[in-house]
Amino acid sequence: MKFGSFDSICSTAALVVCPLLGGDGMGVQPDCYSRNVMLGSYVLFQPAVAFVHLLAMCMTIIMILHIRSKYTAVGRKEILTFFYLYLIVELLAIFLDTEIIPTASNAYPWIAAVYMGLVAATYCCLLINGFIGFQFAEDGTPLSIWGLRGACLAMWALTFFISICTFQGFAGFSSARPIGLWVLHFIWPAVCVVTYVVAQLVLVLRTLQDRWPLGDIVLGMAAFVAAQAILFGFGNTICTAVKHYIDGLFFYSLCILLGVMMVYKYWDSITGDDLEFSVGNKAGMWELKDESAGAYAFGVNKFVDGPPSMGETPANGTKASLFADPGDARAHSLIGGVSGQNAYVGSGYVGGAEARSR
Repeated sequence: MKFGSFDSICSTAALVVCPLLGGDGMGVQPDCYSRNVMLGSYVLFQPAVAFVHLLAMCMTIIMILHIRSKYTAVGRKEILTFFYLYLIVELLAIFLDTEIIPTASNAYPWIAAVYMGLVAATYCCLLINGFIGFQFAEDGTPLSIWGLRGACLAMWALTFFISICTFQGFAGFSSARPIGLWVLHFIWPAVCVVTYVVAQLVLVLRTLQDRWPLGDIVLGMAAFVAAQAILFGFGNTICTAVKHYIDGLFFYSLCILLGVMMVYKYWDSITGDDLEFSVGNKAGMWELKDESAGAYAFGVNKFVDGPPSMGETPANGTKASLFADPGDARAHSLIGGVSGQNAYVGSGYVGGAEARSR
């Protein structure tokens, strides 16, 4: 691989940018490419890769839904931005890799430039998410969310500008020497992934007792490295060995998907949801047990007598229930009653009518 040159890379991998590069204006073609499929009068390129992109979109939607269900998890909105960007990237990749949008079309360079910008913005989003856990800016605040979105938008605009100028030969850029595009396509993703991994290793080792998330980080990094090695080192070998049915781009897309799934798995393993918002999703977690089982159910004392303690028996031998009577118009939630014990007891709201009559 020569710095600033796509010639050797495009000879082993059918990248989106390859048909738009080269000094002769004809693009750079791969030495070995996967078979095409005839759908009526239409030729579909890279059908196996299209299947992987569809699979990636389905998996991403599932991960997004799971993240959205964790209402109070740390960095929820920030990590959602990453997966939304990845979802759009995979959608565009279907149209570009399969040449549903023909490479000879006037729209292809512009859509390819949009795609390149989104890829760079996605890596930028991953990079910034790597520092969310350090709480330099409180997650979920306008500063954190719009700072992330602004950085991603700026990265998209920069990459889009460099890409379209390289494809069209504007502003001193040339498709024969696409150095800027080469840096954004290969150096920038590597910097973002390495920085993210190092940041998460520091976060886990310094702040968490659980070491299992390290496995997710290692697997994600291994998937990213394997993707690059397969695409640029063994693409032609794989393509020749399987007689052109698939090529290195198929396994590259699979490995990238695995890496993205490890990002989700890692984030899910180090974040938790607030109890108040989890009750609706975890049926039976706060189910009341028979009082004959003891004064403590699920580790929560069900009876209180006054502000000083939760277990002393009053002089008459009775205990006031922590839960309001069904007929009490001022009944409070179970979560509010437990977490705000002193406030409720001091206000005379504990035990409903029985507590207020004493």
